[in-house]
Amino acid sequence: MESSIPVSAKSERRWRSKPLQTSKPSLVLAFFSCFAWLYVAGRLWQDAENRTLLSNLLKRNTAQRPKFLTVEDKLVVLGCKDLERRIVEAEMELTLAKSRGYLKNRLPENGSSSGKKFLAVIGVYTGFGSHLKRKVFRGSWMPRGDALKKLEERGVVIRFVIGRSANRGDSLDRNIDGENRSTKDFLILVGHEEAQEELPKKVKYFFSTAVQTWDAEFYVKVDDNINLDLEGLIELLEHRRRQDSAYIGCMKSGEVVTEEGKPWYEPEWWKFGDEKSYFRHASGSLVILSKNLARYIDINSASLRSYAHDDISVGSWMMGVQATYIDDNRLCCSSIKQDKVCSLA
Repeated sequence: MESSIPVSAKSERRWRSKPLQTSKPSLVLAFFSCFAWLYVAGRLWQDAENRTLLSNLLKRNTAQRPKFLTVEDKLVVLGCKDLERRIVEAEMELTLAKSRGYLKNRLPENGSSSGKKFLAVIGVYTGFGSHLKRKVFRGSWMPRGDALKKLEERGVVIRFVIGRSANRGDSLDRNIDGENRSTKDFLILVGHEEAQEELPKKVKYFFSTAVQTWDAEFYVKVDDNINLDLEGLIELLEHRRRQDSAYIGCMKSGEVVTEEGKPWYEPEWWKFGDEKSYFRHASGSLVILSKNLARYIDINSASLRSYAHDDISVGSWMMGVQATYIDDNRLCCSSIKQDKVCSLA
């Protein structure tokens, strides 16, 4: 049977079967091409929807936003700029007025209404719990009553210096106010909080308030553990009259304490260099500043940095000005010299 089939017919069947075998890869390729086309078309359709959504949102926001500033808007902008400019000008004028001596008395009840010029204002530090110590001072070197007024007639003002309680108006403040009504020998620093952690800032408030309250040649800060030879101090200051930029005290320097928990620890010890030594400064027991230096502290009080100890703070402020350092051994209160004007109480 097979031999009876012509050769031409067999070759024709083989020729027709070849396209069927070679078409399988083409079908697979066509399938993947169709799938890729559908994927790309889907992504393009999705991107088109996103673009339409974003375009609608943009048109909506553009429609809600004003196309131009109204007159009111412009006035608000200009008003803010003008107010800012006037604030800056007022601050500059205030600084200039202070530097020329036009100072407002914050505490007129403590000052001199007659405009009298004094030799010195002496501020003796005190605290809420130092009532007995104040009584001892009033009974020893510090005048009281009529004697205090006579001393002021000689040109010397003495006041106990204290701040306000953290709870303003409480019994601590009321007790001080009552004592002051009786003795009239307090300088109350209204802006200062009387607390141990705020003590380094007290010296700034004292000099600033004192120079605004009294017109004196010298301003003297005294610790509450110091007894004064008042006549000896007055004689010393009389001798120093008309010495501008005088920074007077028992000058010293020493090692910066870097270990927390030890007495006199300085939290910012790293600022004092690798040698860890303080610069030259007057001992905090008794510090004397001339009028222009006290005024400098008042004018720049907002920007002056306070350290852990007030004598270091004052010394750092004096390094930035043309201060005349006067080292007077008579102001070394802890020494054993016979002619000193102060001693430890």
